[in-house]
Amino acid sequence: MTAASTVVTEAAVKALLNEQTTVQVRPRYEGSNICTWIGFKHVNYMVEEAVLDHFRQVGMPARALYEEHGLGLDIVALDTRILHAFHMDDLAEAVVEPAAKTGKPGKAGRAGKDDDRTLGLRVTINVERDGVVHKAVTAKVRVSLRIDTYLDSAGEVPAELAPFVVGRLGEQREAEPRVPFDSEDGILDQLLEGKNAYGWTWHIPYPYCHFTERLQMSGYLRLMEEGKDRFVADRGISIKTLLDDRRWIPVVPRSEITVLDEAMMEEDLYITYEVEEVFKDFTYTSRMNFYVIRDGELLRTATGTIVHGYAVIRNRRDWSLENFDQRVLDAVRGDGVKGAAPRHW
Repeated sequence: MTAASTVVTEAAVKALLNEQTTVQVRPRYEGSNICTWIGFKHVNYMVEEAVLDHFRQVGMPARALYEEHGLGLDIVALDTRILHAFHMDDLAEAVVEPAAKTGKPGKAGRAGKDDDRTLGLRVTINVERDGVVHKAVTAKVRVSLRIDTYLDSAGEVPAELAPFVVGRLGEQREAEPRVPFDSEDGILDQLLEGKNAYGWTWHIPYPYCHFTERLQMSGYLRLMEEGKDRFVADRGISIKTLLDDRRWIPVVPRSEITVLDEAMMEEDLYITYEVEEVFKDFTYTSRMNFYVIRDGELLRTATGTIVHGYAVIRNRRDWSLENFDQRVLDAVRGDGVKGAAPRHW
């Protein structure tokens, strides 16, 4: 069997939907921005790699699904909790199992709705610290197999995979309501009106896309990270400012995001970052929404939340969580802030 070949059989799909797989994963060097700690985006990349390897181990790697069957493997939902921090060079064990197990192909991993055409998986990543194995990450993942329409049809979809195949990402969901607007210049003002929020416009470049046309999950994760960076800079507490003033760094215990529709290469994406909740003086939750213009109206293509706290750098190895002081609380809550002016990039 070559690297690009696969045989989609009932047995292979049964393994995909019922068997647990394990793989060793490491955080990427790029993800170590502050000292040797790894940010939430790259933790999610490890989750993604574990999911891709789950498909490989049962004999249906993403490359073969696309090249032989015209199916693009898309992660369309991630809900990740980080329980222990990862460091550069950590070697961890990722365990992937179907969200629900059954002996009937096409039923396991479903969300419980007859019209749900996504595959559900649970990912747990364990890491050893001083001889003790810790559960470091838990994640819920949903996957769609999207029919490629850029090139000619690859033929019939394998019947065993049909329950998870879609013609468009998000098509199994209720139709996302469209939002009318008066002019493109005023879109961000409209989306941000009356909210403790920040927004910007972004032209989708090809490095953030996959399968030739569409924005992929890792692209949205990069935008979620950028949203935090832009928001705190706009509020006068940029990442560099708090690093210089007090050695504070942002930490993320949880993030989640769901793809609702497709955003395509070279479309303009309208992005909002809104603070929804401040929990005491310890964490705050922000929602990010992503919109494109379709048929003269705004269509939301993805939505997600990210929980942020702060930690102080103790030394090159250690950090500890900190409570917000009044300066940070005022900035996050928007107290005394007229509002973030829409920015364009």
